[in-house]
Order: sequence, then structure tokens, then C-alpha cells
Amino acid sequence: MCGFCGFTGQIASPEEILESMKNKIIHRGPDSDGSHLDDGIAMGFRRLSFVDLEGGSQPIYNETRDMVITFNGEIYNHRELREELEAKGHVMGSRADTEVLIHGYEEWGEELLQKLRGMFAFVIWDKKNKSIFGARDFFGIKPFYYTIANGNLIYGSEIKAILAHPDVKKEVNPIALENYLTFQYSVLEETFFKGIFKLMPAHCFTFKDGKMDIKRYWEPVFEADHSKSLEEYVDEIDAAMQDSIKAHKVADVEVGSFLSSGVDSSYVAACFHGDKTFTVGFDYEKYNEIDYAKALSEKIKIDNYSKLISKKEYWDSIPTVQYHMDEPLADASAIALYFVTKTASEQVKTCMSGEGADELFGGYNIYREPHDLLPLTRLPRPIRKGLGAMAQKLPKMKGKNYLIRGSKDLQERFIGNAFMLNEAERERILKHPTGKYPHTALTKPFYDKAKDLDDVTKMQYIDIHFWLIGDILLKADKMSMANSLEVRVPFLDRVVFDVARKVPTEYKVNKENTKFAMRQAAHRYLPDMVAEKKKLGFPVPIRIWLREENYYNMVKEAFHSPAAEEFFKVDEIMKYLDEHKAGKADNSRKIWTIYMFLVWHKQFFN
Repeated sequence: MCGFCGFTGQIASPEEILESMKNKIIHRGPDSDGSHLDDGIAMGFRRLSFVDLEGGSQPIYNETRDMVITFNGEIYNHRELREELEAKGHVMGSRADTEVLIHGYEEWGEELLQKLRGMFAFVIWDKKNKSIFGARDFFGIKPFYYTIANGNLIYGSEIKAILAHPDVKKEVNPIALENYLTFQYSVLEETFFKGIFKLMPAHCFTFKDGKMDIKRYWEPVFEADHSKSLEEYVDEIDAAMQDSIKAHKVADVEVGSFLSSGVDSSYVAACFHGDKTFTVGFDYEKYNEIDYAKALSEKIKIDNYSKLISKKEYWDSIPTVQYHMDEPLADASAIALYFVTKTASEQVKTCMSGEGADELFGGYNIYREPHDLLPLTRLPRPIRKGLGAMAQKLPKMKGKNYLIRGSKDLQERFIGNAFMLNEAERERILKHPTGKYPHTALTKPFYDKAKDLDDVTKMQYIDIHFWLIGDILLKADKMSMANSLEVRVPFLDRVVFDVARKVPTEYKVNKENTKFAMRQAAHRYLPDMVAEKKKLGFPVPIRIWLREENYYNMVKEAFHSPAAEEFFKVDEIMKYLDEHKAGKADNSRKIWTIYMFLVWHKQFFN
């Protein structure tokens, strides 16, 4: 796991600029660094070493040194690809997986991407053609950011490296802020910094003569196969997971595993055959998974290292977390993830984790909603809409939200696992609302592609393209790299997805549980208490803390800051805070969304 950065074009003192950019991401690779400076290109690299500890330093060149690569990630089938390339006459100078990429690109060009199994972001400079080819992995596990300034490409594994380039102007993107208030994460391709973009997952690009040509090279397609029994699917899921875990464990250093009380991380931990697991929790009964993790670790005979996070530690770490995140993220569990990666980094350099299981196998509790709402959604649309309109006028009561949600089409009510503020609320609290974009405009192209799927699978498809990228994988990468730790996610493997995409909905979500078939596979290694445990997430007691005087005042101070005055109507956002403190409403997630933006803004603009 590493970080890279670079830029094209002629500029004074390119070595100093590149060094400054590399220093901004030193946490991604404290083991070593490297540079390549040539006519019209500067490429920088920071290394956290796992495979070929002595010979894998980057940049890496082909035999004729007219191509050079920097790469962040792991290619799990690099040994098989190496054999294939060597049989075709390619000469390798190391055991590093990076070399497979550059020789593979020489041999197959863009088709190389179809052969890869792993997580990756990389750039290859072709000296002869004066062009750059780059790509990001299938699900977006590894990040890639870029901007075009004065006709030149400036890129990096993190935005803060790009900001160190003198041609980049730092300016808040108000459209990103507006949509963040709905999604709780940066949802657009253009980031919170005007003119700086994400390369989206499963996309590659060629940059030449000042032009950026981006294309999609792979898509996750769901196509249920009803010809197989539940037991056959359970067998296939388990076989794919065992194969993936084995592949993800390949390293020249010790590999650990995160462990919560949930089935995803427990399944991985029980099967990875390592020695160490890592867990965090809070000093509240419903927010502490340490006892679960320790009990399971004893059963599967693995040492468990845990950390009880104090309130003070949590709140003190928020500015650091938002700095490392690059863009504001209002997922309170990101801070907990920061502490579990920090705990793990004291023992190992890489950890397995359970991200992606819910999106692939149907694990989120909200995926049960289409079934629960059937009595309403079977009604004619005008009747549903009428019931929803009536419910809106009712006082707070049991069943009100059920009627409101049931009155909405799936495209209206579901944008992923978070829905913070609707368009009317955004307009009410923002000082200068842009009106871009209604949430349905952002999800519509993806709903259109998924139009022939059932509602549960449509929700999975939306989450893979929104929630997984913008929240789950963002915090996994940024929080682990903040602590110089690599996180590996065996669920997000093409072999596993090829099984998951065919699982019928009745084997994913039913009246018994979510992730039903996957849980049956996990049953083979886990006690019932874990395999059947309801989805909990990464619980954080934010709702409780925001009613305590000291944290209320901390947020209140931020809500009266110059940044709050610049972007928000302070009286309106204070209503959320005061109503919550008084117990009149649970506004904790809305408050947190606004507060995280203000903390982030202070880190990057004050």
C-alpha cells in the first residue's frame, strides 16, 4: 500500500514541487520514497512495503526504460500474470506486483485491466508517446484524484498532494457542499475543491496533448440465476470467499484482521488463519462490541487486541480525521475506524476487513423495506401519494413515517444508506443554495440501468455506485492510511462478485434475515450468536453526546464560526442543535453532517 502523485508540463523547480507533494502523503508510505523526473513529467511515490521488501521500490521501469509506473494497491493474481508475461519474453527485475502492471500494459494495453484481480490505482508514463495511462480498480477501493491546470495533469492518491502544486487554486465547491448535505459524503465527481475531480471506480484514462480521455472498462452486473438451490449457492459463496481470503493474505509481512460483533468481519477473521484481530468500542452498553469480539476470538483461538475509546479521545481526534479524509464525511463511525486502524498498526502492517459484504449479498436492514412496504406499494400510485400527503400533516405518531415512505417510489426514497437533508431543508439552511442537484437527478442514470431488476437488487446497485464508494471505501482507505496501515477487503473481489451477482433475492433478503445465503456460509465457522446477529454497523453514541453541555457548546461554537456565517443561515442550523438538546427531536445526524463540514473547512481553509 502506497501513495503517489505527479504532474506534467514544464515548471520552475519541479524537484521541490514534487518533494512537497510527496511530503503531504508521507503517512501513506513511510518506508521509502522515489521520484522520476523527465522531459514533461514528474512522478512521485511513497511506499508502505508488503511484497518484495527489498526490490519493490517505485517508480518501476520496463526493460528499455521508456515506460515508468507508480502504483497503489495489491494485485492478487500477479504470480499467474508474471508467468504468462515471462513466457511471452518479458524480463522482470523484481518480485513486485507493480512490474506485472507495466509489462502487462506493454503486452495487452488497456485489456490488461480485464485480467487483474485486486485493488489498484496507477499511472504509466509512455515516454515515446508522451502520454499517461491510468486506472482505478473495479469497486473504488483505492483512490485517485486529478485536476487539469494550464493544460497540464496534476494527480495524486490524496487531494492534499494536489493542493501542494503552485498552479492549483484552493476553493470550496458549493455544489459539492449542497449535495453532501443530502448524502453525508462527497457524491459528485468534482470534489469539495473546485476543479479537482475523482477518477471513478472501474474507469481508466489516457492523457495526451492536454486532453483527458476517460472511459469505463467494467460494470457490476446483477443477473439472478434461479436454477441453483440455496445449498449450492452457500457452497459457491464459501468456496469463493475461502479463495479470496487466501489470495488477500499473500504478503511478506504479518496480516491481521478487524473484528466487530457482525458476521462480515467475523467470517473473515474465522477463515483467515492469522494470529491477531483488532476491535474498538465505547463505554456504553449498546455501543461496545469488544465483549463479542473477545468471545469469538477465544472460540477461533486468535488473539484479540481491543481499544475502549473515551469521549475525549473521540472528540479530540475529529480534526485529524477530517484532515486525512480530504473531503468532509459525516459518518460518525469513521472516527472509530481511525482508532481501530491505529490499534492494529501497532502490531501489523496490513489487516483484513469486511467491507462490501452488505452491498454484494444484501446485508443492510433497509433492504427489507420493499417487502415491508408491500401493503402500500401495491396500491395505485395516486392513493399512495394521497396517504403520504395526509400523513405529513399528522402529529408525530406510530406509523406516520411508514405511510410517508410507502407513498414514495423507490427512486424518491432511496439514494443509499444515508439520506440527511432533502432539497427543501438544504434550501432552508444554506445561505446561497445552488439548486444543483435534486437527489433523483444523481441516482436516475443508475436506476435506469437497473430498471429490470427487483427493488432489493436495485438498492444494492445504487449502494455499490454511491454509498460504497463515497462512504465505506473512502473511510477505509483514508483512516487506515492515516495510520500507515493497509486494509484488504476480500468481499470486494471479482471472483466473489461473480458468485454474488447471481444469487436470487430470496436467498439474500427474506423474513428471517438479510444476507441469508452468506450467513449460511458463515455458519460453518461461526456460532449462531454471530452468524445470525442483526446488522448493527459501527455504533457511535453521537445522539447522546450532543445532548451533553460541553459537546453541545463545542458544536454551538462551530455553528457561530465565520465559516458557518459564510455558508449557512446560523439561526436555522441552531434550531437543529437546540431542538436536539431539548429532546424535542433526534437531529443528531443532521447536526453531525453540518459540523463535520465546518471542522473540515477549518482544517483546509483557516
